[in-house]
Amino acid sequence: MSIATESIEFFDYHPKPADFYQDVVEGLKKEQKTIPPKYFYDQKGSQIFDNICMLPEYYQTRTELNILRDNADEISTCIGAEALLIEPGSGSSHKVRTLLDDVKPDVYLPMDISKKHLIQAAQNISNDYPWLDVYASCIDFTDEMHIPAKLAEIENKQVFFPGSSIGNFEPRSAIGFLENVARMIESDGGLLIGVDLKKDENVLHAAYNDKQGVTADFNTNLLERINRELDADFDLGGFSHDAFYNDEIGRIEMHLVSDKNQQVNIGDHCIEFEKGESIHTENSYKYTVDEFSQLAKNAGLTLNRYWTDSSQLFSVQYYTL
Repeated sequence: MSIATESIEFFDYHPKPADFYQDVVEGLKKEQKTIPPKYFYDQKGSQIFDNICMLPEYYQTRTELNILRDNADEISTCIGAEALLIEPGSGSSHKVRTLLDDVKPDVYLPMDISKKHLIQAAQNISNDYPWLDVYASCIDFTDEMHIPAKLAEIENKQVFFPGSSIGNFEPRSAIGFLENVARMIESDGGLLIGVDLKKDENVLHAAYNDKQGVTADFNTNLLERINRELDADFDLGGFSHDAFYNDEIGRIEMHLVSDKNQQVNIGDHCIEFEKGESIHTENSYKYTVDEFSQLAKNAGLTLNRYWTDSSQLFSVQYYTL
């Protein structure tokens, strides 16, 4: 369904609403208790994450933005003229602003599952860049993505996927997402993607265990949300934030660890916790450039160019078919 709303056109593909209750109960009944990380992002969680991005220990956001700014001319050359710029999981469309003046796409298509937030962000972009045609597509980018039919004829389709969000996927799921991207861009398009690099474990530890405890608040807010929305009785003081680098797998793991033997009631379900037992809340895979290019190759994508900062903390990579 297409709706004209002020200065943008909005396409609602009615992504299936997540079953918060079912996902939480099923996850907590597994041997390794888990909760999908997408549930971090209620209004409070989103605000806390914005604060995380400003922390001195959290190198990812500022490093990626600097890479995009410092290499804007080369990135613009890769993307080319008359582009349809597609951003899955666009959120507030903050990072794309670093590209728009240099790349000057004909059309910008943000995609996000949060309808109201998506429409507002798209309208803000349209207001600030009056020369740009802005559309918006309400869609779950973890499912198969489709380009609205009226935009399908644009030959130069470019996907922008910043923030190292690809690291939150298990590798097999990451390949599935990249295959979806490959189908969208077709032979003339490309993918510009942010990928966090492997580095000193002390840098990673600091990034996910900041001194101010903001990341711990972000993690614990998940339990607060469950209490509020699902009639649960988590003791918020009975769990501790734990994030560590799993060197064997190459990922940061984030957990909430039970500080005692306890029971938690969620609706009609009673979940038992032993002291030291954890809820696995998020992964963030780190790659070398070669490792990620091989992953992308399995999805039919070929590394064309890449850019890093001088400290080799982060990379922005460009792929074509």
